[in-house]
Amino acid sequence: MAGPALRAGDVILLTTAASVQFMKPIVVRVIRELPDWYTYDGWLWLDAYELSKKGEAVARRELFVMRAGVQVQAPSRSHRSDMSRR
Repeated sequence: MAGPALRAGDVILLTTAASVQFMKPIVVRVIRELPDWYTYDGWLWLDAYELSKKGEAVARRELFVMRAGVQVQAPSRSHRSDMSRR
């Protein structure tokens, strides 16, 4: 699996590297991956909140993206604490 493992709370940037639908890049906060939804190898479905420039949730979205194109901007708090224990 190329690209980051995503967790609830991760803030990610989606550009055309993730999918051609993001000609205008967006920032989202991950709610969860949707592993039961059919995808192609290297792609995934996400349930996420689209964020405004102020970091406020403005829309809930289900997004189909290429995992390798996802750019993590800020890992979730639980992910950061996992990393600090190492």
